[in-house]
Amino acid sequence: MFQTFDVTARPDQGPPRLAALREEMEAEGLDGFIVPRADAHQGEYVAARDARLAWLTGFTGSAGFCVALAEKAGVFIDGRYRTQVKAQVDLDHFTPVPWPETTLADWLKDQFDGAARIGFDPWLMSQSQVAQARDALDGSGIELVPVADNLVDRIWEDQPAPPMEPAKVHPLEFAGEAHEDKRVRLAQDLRQQGLAAAVITLPDSIMWLLNIRGADVERNPVMQCFAILHADGRVDLFTHPEKLTDLGDHLGDAVQQAEPDALEETVRALKGRVLLASETVPYALFEACAEPVLGRDPCALPKARKNPVEIAGTAEAHLRDAVAMIELLAWLDDQTPGSLTEISVVKKLEELRRKDNALQDISFDTISGTGPNGAIMHYRVTEETDSVLENGHLLVLDSGGQYLDGTTDITRTIAIGDVGDEEKACYTRVLQGMIAMSRLIWPKGLAGRDIEMAGRMPLWLAHQDFDHGLGHGVGTYLNVHEGPQRLSRVSQVPLEPGMILSNEPGYYREGAFGIRLENLIVVEEVEVPMGGDAHRPMLSWRTLTFVPLDRRLILPDMMSREELAWLNRYHAEVREKLHSRLGKAAQMWLDAASAPI
Repeated sequence: MFQTFDVTARPDQGPPRLAALREEMEAEGLDGFIVPRADAHQGEYVAARDARLAWLTGFTGSAGFCVALAEKAGVFIDGRYRTQVKAQVDLDHFTPVPWPETTLADWLKDQFDGAARIGFDPWLMSQSQVAQARDALDGSGIELVPVADNLVDRIWEDQPAPPMEPAKVHPLEFAGEAHEDKRVRLAQDLRQQGLAAAVITLPDSIMWLLNIRGADVERNPVMQCFAILHADGRVDLFTHPEKLTDLGDHLGDAVQQAEPDALEETVRALKGRVLLASETVPYALFEACAEPVLGRDPCALPKARKNPVEIAGTAEAHLRDAVAMIELLAWLDDQTPGSLTEISVVKKLEELRRKDNALQDISFDTISGTGPNGAIMHYRVTEETDSVLENGHLLVLDSGGQYLDGTTDITRTIAIGDVGDEEKACYTRVLQGMIAMSRLIWPKGLAGRDIEMAGRMPLWLAHQDFDHGLGHGVGTYLNVHEGPQRLSRVSQVPLEPGMILSNEPGYYREGAFGIRLENLIVVEEVEVPMGGDAHRPMLSWRTLTFVPLDRRLILPDMMSREELAWLNRYHAEVREKLHSRLGKAAQMWLDAASAPI
């Protein structure tokens, strides 16, 4: 398994590390240096070796970057992390910058009146990131300068070694399609587009394509590697040979291992038009390619459209995962307010999940936030922040598991003792948003941005909102955050049958409480009733997650008859699917927790 390293800068470590980085900038003749939360694969998740942003600043969010200048260091964070960043960085030395409202180019132009040289690692920024910034900086005199030798790596003396965990076969009984068939199918698409090859940088895409899994990145079953898919179906797999020792003859002769150091020169030598995913290909590889064609990762949509075997496996994984969740909720309700802490809840839930032999790992670090900590959207409890679950608190519990047959992600907000009416009203609106999205039927061809407002409407009517997307794509025993499908204001990817997403509206009141509810849902085609009018093809959701919602926090008078009917049907289905899988005490708890309203 992967090794765990704590690479996060403590508040007292950030300033001296920033000072050392500035010395390197001065030596290179740079006025600034960009430190992204990224690795050369340009995915969301990074290994400890690549956690440069956390090492420098202390900020541990899943997205963002720092721009270090001689007198100022901006930490760019989106709406999910506005509260978290203030608790993690030294605010005397690092300045939070609201992003993407403030772009890199706009911020730089505010800092410099004339010429400036801003360095960046060409392996850690994508082609699209560099192109967009350069276009926006055109005429300003501010230049983005690639730096081959990363300046943070120069000063990070105890930087962890690259992960070298062996990969394993992902069996056909879980994958649902042989990797030979996937390669042939995608290669045919390349030929139809007149392409000679495609460079694939995202590890989860390569894992899906070749039906393998790895352990190089914490909580994500991926192997760090690159691949070139050729138009005849061959694949060059750029990784260390020792990572492939457990695969036997699974890959076959059409997949050839190559050393990672050979990637750039191999790309440089490719003949013909080569597909590069503009949002994920490192700028260094774009520069090396003789005839690049910018587009989308060829695995992205096929991976997102789950096949029947993957959907069935994910549905079954959710039922086993629900057993752990219901046992946890029953146990939690049996405890006295004030007797537990956030960490004790995390440990108990992970203990219950590990009773399932199919569990390989949790799918992300469990979020257990009570009271004000619940208002930190991606809160990660530590020994220093561990808080007591006190009477009147709300507990936001966001967690999931990596099972051989599927990946789960569920959030429930739980009442601790007697909770106030304001919290109940906010909870009810969030629940109404979840129900609205669950019930939605929409014309085929619409994207996440076209329908996500349905989950926000109950909050908007009360002049409330939340600063994260309504939902993200989810892999099958792969990354818990998977693109390209999303329920967000910016997603333009049409939703298609087989795509699995989260449905997770929320509400967060800084310094007071947080609320989030989350089920996973899969896109399905709507069957037209016999004799019905098929005006146009329509899509809908099927819910995969079956765990009760806290009835103590629901104000029935705020809900419509249709909303209450949905809730009661949902709870009846939870009882039907889960009752026989539970112990007697949990069965009794479930009967009460899922009683009709």
